[in-house]
Amino acid sequence: MSAPTQRPKVTEREARQTAEAAREQDWHKPSFAKELFLGRFRLDLIHPHPLPADEDVRRGEAFLATLRTFCENRIDGARIEREARIPDETITGLKEIGALGMKIDPAYGGLGLTQLYYNRALALVGSASPAVGALLSAHQSIGVPQPLKLFGTQEQKDAFLPRLARTDLSAFLLTEPDVGSDPARLATTAVPEDGGDTYVLDGVKLWTTNGVVADLLVVMARVPASEGHRGGITAFVVEADSPGITVEHRNAFMGLRGLENGVTRFHRVRVPAGNRIGPEGSGLKIALTTLNTGRLSLPAACAGAGKWCLKIAREWSGVREQWGRPVARHEAVGTKISFIAATTFALEAVVDLASQLADEDRNDIRIEAALAKLYGSEMAWLIADELVQIRGGRGYETADSLAARGERAVPAEQLLRDLRINRIFEGSTEIMHLLIAREAVDAHLSVAGDLIDPDTSLADKARAGARAGGFYARWLPGLVAGPGQLPGAYGEFGDLAGHLRYVERTSRKLARSTFYAMSRWQGRMELKQAFLGRIVDIGAELFAMSAACVRAELLRTTGDHGREAHELADAFCRQARLRTEELFGRLWSNTDDLDRRIVDGVLDGRYTWLEAGIVDPGDDGPWIADATPGPATGEDVHRRIP
Repeated sequence: MSAPTQRPKVTEREARQTAEAAREQDWHKPSFAKELFLGRFRLDLIHPHPLPADEDVRRGEAFLATLRTFCENRIDGARIEREARIPDETITGLKEIGALGMKIDPAYGGLGLTQLYYNRALALVGSASPAVGALLSAHQSIGVPQPLKLFGTQEQKDAFLPRLARTDLSAFLLTEPDVGSDPARLATTAVPEDGGDTYVLDGVKLWTTNGVVADLLVVMARVPASEGHRGGITAFVVEADSPGITVEHRNAFMGLRGLENGVTRFHRVRVPAGNRIGPEGSGLKIALTTLNTGRLSLPAACAGAGKWCLKIAREWSGVREQWGRPVARHEAVGTKISFIAATTFALEAVVDLASQLADEDRNDIRIEAALAKLYGSEMAWLIADELVQIRGGRGYETADSLAARGERAVPAEQLLRDLRINRIFEGSTEIMHLLIAREAVDAHLSVAGDLIDPDTSLADKARAGARAGGFYARWLPGLVAGPGQLPGAYGEFGDLAGHLRYVERTSRKLARSTFYAMSRWQGRMELKQAFLGRIVDIGAELFAMSAACVRAELLRTTGDHGREAHELADAFCRQARLRTEELFGRLWSNTDDLDRRIVDGVLDGRYTWLEAGIVDPGDDGPWIADATPGPATGEDVHRRIP
């Protein structure tokens, strides 16, 4: 066996520089969430709630009707769970109804759905089978269609989009066995040959959702810098049946058992230069820009899961009696149902608002989409956990077991397993905290970043000081008072006006807290990840409250369940305010310093005595699999859909 690959060491500073170079540096459009973190409650950016055009509604509703029929008659979620794979005929049927081309322009054979209706379609199909929802999402949200739409040449669009709209599945390949959210460690290479007309790919990619069945791949690979080649991480469209590509393994998970996810090896794979997306070195920027809207697919699925949990909780807790009354009438269970209902309303409000903002393209939604992903994945997990608790032993029992003994087959435990990955997919909660925090403090770093950068010259520090002084002289006074202190502000929202006044006041408090922390810790601020996580979580609660109130008011003005929507929004906002106040309390009163000392003790082995008295059922294999480039030695498990 060859020796494992010796990956180049990447310093913490180099890793940060790689990530910083990939992010969008400028803000060309307004952002509600960015302003919220700066203490400016720009309600005008989201209210009145934006609405889709009539033709978009007609097209979207027509497809949802078709998709609902397909889900009811041709998706067997229980079978997918048992067999741990999506049947060929299900995938073929999705192709037949055009589901592969939901976001692709009709000029290329797609349906041309808006982001709003695309997300509603994902919520619908995900309720039938989360694995099928993941298949469609990976194909269109982060797979080949979206980067081609944003960055592809006309020739690339003409060549690939018609295939992707009707026949070809796609996958996105970035992660490697030793590379997750730190792309500076990327080891897959793309070496130019034939005078630059061809790139030769070598490397191993891990957790390739759709990679087991895909026909086309987006592959991120590092081009070495050389004469005529700037190099850097670069994106390529690769034919999945190219010589030298092997799907070495189909991964299995605790949930999403039908997920077509594997390990893909590239050995001397030749890719035409015409398949490169964008210039060399732009791969990470392309990936992050794609995710700005691509991330919305996960909160859409989470909102759909909340709806199902609410349905089951309502039906079950109304018929299950204990101590002479339905369990829903007992406060211990009733509070859980209230949380599920109110939070589901808010999750749908967040994803619909962010989707419509993406469709209108008037605002920069990079923070909104990230907040939607973060908040949706965390809250949906809590919702599903509460449903399992409401169902009791039946919540822990599998659907097959329930059916076998004559009860309704409710897959509550499966949903809990299926939802768990959303806190990791497309940026873990911890990474989302850091990503959003970086964007939230961008205004501060833009004017004062040089002041805390140890490599900045004294002259540059002096200029930065002058810039910072001017910025803060204008900004800080605005944090003292605002509409949130006026009793009649936002009166058009009726009984929800008080919640919007709270959001306005609290956004200013949040901005003051962030400024104080930057003043206190300066360059060490980036190490205060627990603090930054709480800052982001407060912002997420405020964003969700805003979206819930705006949606409730929209429903009131259209006469569509307006009273009930106000009740749900009011309940959600009251619950969110309690969580927000707790987070504020933990900004400055916490165990962060003690936690760091305990971590040092754990890693130094001072507490190994605490591990005595157990056996470890795992084996002694390597923590990270060898990803040495070279030819495949095992069977190719690439599954080709007829």
